[in-house]
Amino acid sequence: MVGMSGIVIFAEETEVFRWRGVRTPLFITCSIMITKGQIEGMLATELEGSPVFVVKVDVNTQNDIRVLVDNDEGISIRDCVKVSRFIEGSFDREVEDYSLQVSSPGADHPLAVKRQYFKNVGREVAVHLLDGEKIKALLEKADEEGVSLYWTVKEAVEGRKSKVLVEKRRDIKYEEIKETKVVISFK
Repeated sequence: MVGMSGIVIFAEETEVFRWRGVRTPLFITCSIMITKGQIEGMLATELEGSPVFVVKVDVNTQNDIRVLVDNDEGISIRDCVKVSRFIEGSFDREVEDYSLQVSSPGADHPLAVKRQYFKNVGREVAVHLLDGEKIKALLEKADEEGVSLYWTVKEAVEGRKSKVLVEKRRDIKYEEIKETKVVISFK
Protein backbone atom coordinates (compact mmCIF):
# COMPACT_ATOMS: atom_id res chain seq x y z
CA MET A 1 0.00 0.00 0.00
CA VAL A 2 1.41 3.39 -0.96
CA GLY A 3 1.33 6.00 1.75
CA MET A 4 1.86 3.65 4.67
CA SER A 5 5.17 3.68 6.47
CA GLY A 6 4.92 -0.02 7.36
CA ILE A 7 2.71 -3.03 6.72
CA VAL A 8 2.36 -6.07 8.99
CA ILE A 9 1.67 -9.39 7.25
CA PHE A 10 1.31 -12.65 9.14
CA ALA A 11 3.28 -15.46 7.56
CA GLU A 12 1.81 -18.76 6.45
CA GLU A 13 1.72 -21.69 8.90
CA THR A 14 5.27 -22.95 8.31
CA GLU A 15 8.11 -23.68 10.69
CA VAL A 16 10.20 -20.98 8.97
CA PHE A 17 7.98 -18.26 10.40
CA ARG A 18 7.46 -19.85 13.83
CA TRP A 19 9.58 -18.99 16.79
CA ARG A 20 9.11 -21.11 19.93
CA GLY A 21 5.79 -22.30 18.61
CA VAL A 22 4.33 -18.78 18.20
CA ARG A 23 3.24 -17.38 14.88
CA THR A 24 5.48 -14.38 14.17
CA PRO A 25 4.63 -11.35 12.04
CA LEU A 26 6.59 -10.65 8.89
CA PHE A 27 7.36 -6.92 8.78
CA ILE A 28 7.65 -5.23 5.42
CA THR A 29 8.41 -1.55 5.27
CA CYS A 30 7.16 0.43 2.36
CA SER A 31 8.52 3.90 1.90
CA ILE A 32 8.40 6.28 -1.01
CA MET A 33 11.80 6.98 -2.58
CA ILE A 34 12.56 10.66 -2.93
CA THR A 35 14.68 11.35 -6.01
CA LYS A 36 17.46 13.80 -6.69
CA GLY A 37 15.44 15.08 -9.67
CA GLN A 38 12.45 15.88 -7.45
CA ILE A 39 14.59 17.94 -5.07
CA GLU A 40 16.46 19.73 -7.88
CA GLY A 41 13.20 20.52 -9.72
CA MET A 42 11.47 21.88 -6.63
CA LEU A 43 14.44 24.03 -5.68
CA ALA A 44 14.98 25.34 -9.23
CA THR A 45 11.42 26.65 -9.22
CA GLU A 46 11.58 28.00 -5.66
CA LEU A 47 14.99 29.71 -6.00
CA GLU A 48 14.46 31.16 -9.50
CA GLY A 49 15.45 34.85 -9.51
CA SER A 50 17.02 34.50 -6.07
CA PRO A 51 20.72 34.98 -5.24
CA VAL A 52 20.59 31.54 -3.56
CA PHE A 53 21.39 28.59 -5.83
CA VAL A 54 21.85 24.83 -5.57
CA VAL A 55 25.39 23.49 -5.83
CA LYS A 56 24.73 19.79 -5.28
CA VAL A 57 21.95 17.41 -4.26
CA ASP A 58 22.56 13.85 -3.04
CA VAL A 59 19.81 11.36 -2.15
CA ASN A 60 20.68 7.80 -1.16
CA THR A 61 18.48 4.70 -0.96
CA GLN A 62 17.60 5.39 2.69
CA ASN A 63 16.18 8.82 1.72
CA ASP A 64 19.10 10.64 3.33
CA ILE A 65 18.99 13.98 1.52
CA ARG A 66 22.03 16.28 1.44
CA VAL A 67 21.71 19.66 -0.27
CA LEU A 68 24.55 22.13 -0.76
CA VAL A 69 23.46 25.71 -1.48
CA ASP A 70 25.38 28.92 -2.11
CA ASN A 71 24.51 32.58 -2.52
CA ASP A 72 25.88 35.13 -5.01
CA GLU A 73 26.19 37.59 -2.11
CA GLY A 74 27.60 35.15 0.47
CA ILE A 75 25.71 32.27 2.06
CA SER A 76 24.14 32.62 5.50
CA ILE A 77 22.57 30.24 7.98
CA ARG A 78 19.25 31.93 7.24
CA ASP A 79 19.55 30.87 3.56
CA CYS A 80 20.14 27.24 4.59
CA VAL A 81 17.20 27.33 7.02
CA LYS A 82 14.85 28.70 4.32
CA VAL A 83 15.84 25.94 1.88
CA SER A 84 15.51 23.28 4.59
CA ARG A 85 12.04 24.48 5.62
CA PHE A 86 10.91 24.62 1.99
CA ILE A 87 11.95 21.00 1.42
CA GLU A 88 10.40 19.87 4.71
CA GLY A 89 7.15 21.62 3.78
CA SER A 90 7.10 19.88 0.40
CA PHE A 91 7.02 16.32 1.75
CA ASP A 92 4.65 14.60 4.18
CA ARG A 93 6.57 12.88 6.99
CA GLU A 94 3.69 10.39 7.30
CA VAL A 95 4.33 9.24 3.72
CA GLU A 96 8.04 9.81 3.11
CA ASP A 97 10.55 8.92 5.78
CA TYR A 98 13.72 10.94 5.18
CA SER A 99 16.58 12.78 6.84
CA LEU A 100 17.62 16.19 5.54
CA GLN A 101 20.85 18.16 5.72
CA VAL A 102 21.16 21.58 4.07
CA SER A 103 24.49 23.40 4.24
CA SER A 104 26.95 25.56 2.35
CA PRO A 105 29.71 23.83 0.37
CA GLY A 106 32.47 24.91 2.78
CA ALA A 107 35.88 26.38 2.08
CA ASP A 108 37.46 23.04 1.15
CA HIS A 109 34.74 22.05 -1.34
CA PRO A 110 35.68 22.51 -5.02
CA LEU A 111 33.64 24.82 -7.25
CA ALA A 112 30.92 22.73 -8.87
CA VAL A 113 28.64 25.07 -10.84
CA LYS A 114 29.25 28.07 -13.10
CA ARG A 115 27.58 30.48 -10.67
CA GLN A 116 30.30 29.68 -8.14
CA TYR A 117 32.92 30.71 -10.69
CA PHE A 118 31.04 33.96 -11.40
CA LYS A 119 30.81 34.66 -7.66
CA ASN A 120 34.55 34.13 -7.12
CA VAL A 121 35.91 36.38 -9.88
CA GLY A 122 38.78 38.39 -8.43
CA ARG A 123 39.83 35.67 -5.99
CA GLU A 124 42.85 33.40 -6.09
CA VAL A 125 42.07 29.83 -7.17
CA ALA A 126 43.91 26.54 -7.60
CA VAL A 127 42.86 24.88 -10.85
CA HIS A 128 43.63 21.25 -11.65
CA LEU A 129 43.19 20.46 -15.34
CA LEU A 130 42.23 17.10 -16.82
CA ASP A 131 45.69 16.82 -18.41
CA GLY A 132 47.28 16.94 -14.91
CA GLU A 133 48.48 20.56 -15.03
CA LYS A 134 47.96 22.64 -11.88
CA ILE A 135 47.65 26.42 -11.96
CA LYS A 136 47.43 28.77 -8.99
CA ALA A 137 46.13 32.08 -10.31
CA LEU A 138 43.71 34.96 -10.03
CA LEU A 139 40.27 34.14 -11.44
CA GLU A 140 40.11 37.15 -13.73
CA LYS A 141 36.90 36.36 -15.63
CA ALA A 142 34.20 33.70 -15.80
CA ASP A 143 31.48 33.34 -18.43
CA GLU A 144 29.26 30.61 -19.85
CA GLU A 145 32.15 29.04 -21.82
CA GLY A 146 35.00 29.03 -19.29
CA VAL A 147 37.37 31.08 -17.19
CA SER A 148 40.31 33.44 -17.66
CA LEU A 149 43.24 33.10 -15.28
CA TYR A 150 46.05 35.56 -14.54
CA TRP A 151 49.25 34.80 -12.66
CA THR A 152 52.90 35.80 -12.50
CA VAL A 153 55.89 33.47 -12.55
CA LYS A 154 59.66 33.97 -12.48
CA GLU A 155 61.28 32.71 -15.67
CA ALA A 156 64.78 32.78 -17.06
CA VAL A 157 65.18 35.27 -19.88
CA GLU A 158 67.98 35.03 -22.43
CA GLY A 159 70.72 37.58 -21.79
CA ARG A 160 69.89 38.03 -18.08
CA LYS A 161 71.45 36.35 -15.09
CA SER A 162 68.47 36.55 -12.78
CA LYS A 163 64.92 35.39 -13.47
CA VAL A 164 62.33 37.94 -14.49
CA LEU A 165 58.72 38.13 -13.31
CA VAL A 166 56.51 37.29 -16.30
CA GLU A 167 52.75 37.82 -16.49
CA LYS A 168 50.69 34.93 -17.80
CA ARG A 169 47.06 34.75 -18.91
CA ARG A 170 45.12 31.74 -20.01
CA ASP A 171 41.55 31.05 -21.08
CA ILE A 172 40.29 27.62 -20.03
CA LYS A 173 37.03 25.95 -20.97
CA TYR A 174 35.02 24.30 -18.17
CA GLU A 175 35.34 20.95 -19.95
CA GLU A 176 39.14 21.09 -19.43
CA ILE A 177 38.85 21.60 -15.66
CA LYS A 178 39.00 18.63 -13.29
CA GLU A 179 38.72 20.68 -10.07
CA THR A 180 38.90 24.28 -8.90
CA LYS A 181 39.23 25.40 -5.30
CA VAL A 182 39.34 28.90 -3.88
CA VAL A 183 42.68 29.53 -2.17
CA ILE A 184 42.22 30.64 1.41
CA SER A 185 44.90 33.11 2.49
CA PHE A 186 45.55 34.25 6.06
CA LYS A 187 47.97 37.07 5.13
